[in-house]
Amino acid sequence: MKKIIQGIFIIACMFTVKSYAASFDCSRATTQTEHTICENLDVNDADVRMATSYKIVNKLMPMGTRSAIRDEQVKWLAMRDRCGTGVSCLKEVYKMRQQQLDIYLQRVYKQGPF
Repeated sequence: MKKIIQGIFIIACMFTVKSYAASFDCSRATTQTEHTICENLDVNDADVRMATSYKIVNKLMPMGTRSAIRDEQVKWLAMRDRCGTGVSCLKEVYKMRQQQLDIYLQRVYKQGPF
């Protein structure tokens, strides 16, 4: 009986490991910023939401607007990476980018129906 309980405990511990789902593969994180994103649930969630919004906007906006949005994204990524391990900084830059993407999404919604 004791061995069964130990086995259940080991299995339970395996499932309690942090397993966040950033928009990139956390096992390949190389920068301090990427590691911080993977280790912080709030920032990780913001990353996933932003990446999802970006993909939608990138697919649905007209061709000329897409290149501008991509340029903005590249600049934003550089700004995000300057946050390093600063969680509050990361939260703020993700909030800012999400607000920008939400404006584009509103344009898409107004053009509906889909």
